[in-house]
Amino acid sequence: EERKISGEDMIFVEECSGAKSVTLFVRGSTKHIVDEIVRAIEDAIGVVAATVEDDKVVAGGGAPEIAMAKKLKDYAESISGREQLAVNAFAEALEIVPKTLAENAGLDSIDSLVDLRAAQEDSYYMGLDVFTGEVADMKEAGVIEPKRVKKQAIQSASEAAEMILRIDDVIASTKGPEDMGMDPSAMGGMPPMM
Repeated sequence: EERKISGEDMIFVEECSGAKSVTLFVRGSTKHIVDEIVRAIEDAIGVVAATVEDDKVVAGGGAPEIAMAKKLKDYAESISGREQLAVNAFAEALEIVPKTLAENAGLDSIDSLVDLRAAQEDSYYMGLDVFTGEVADMKEAGVIEPKRVKKQAIQSASEAAEMILRIDDVIASTKGPEDMGMDPSAMGGMPPMM
């Protein structure tokens, strides 16, 4: 069938049995909006493709982050020193995901985290249902995420944090004694030339 859309003639072939491809017709008020819709569709298709290829998913609703944070905190108790602080900080960083999810849903983030932690004692599938504001079994609710996407997000966030720390170390090491509030003449040797 030929149809005119926005002044353009277009051919539509519809209701074909056994079709191997489809076309998504995207419209928007501006080119920017259309580009954003196309990007969102491509991301969604990519996530579905990753799920089908890997055939591995994890529960949504912040369930994996709470489970990983709990395991990390348990592990942190078995070590000491700076390593323990780093492991605890990583666990707290993971909890930002469900905390942000709760905040974006208009829920009290502290109460939601407490409820999630308590519910995870029974099942790792317990996550935050943003529609009811309650903790629910994400597997039963059908709220899942591809394992590959979750793994990549955690790895990328870790690498970004590590890069920031390295940059901070480089900046800190390039500061002179004057920048750190020290008197260079008290450190011995010749004072810097002005």
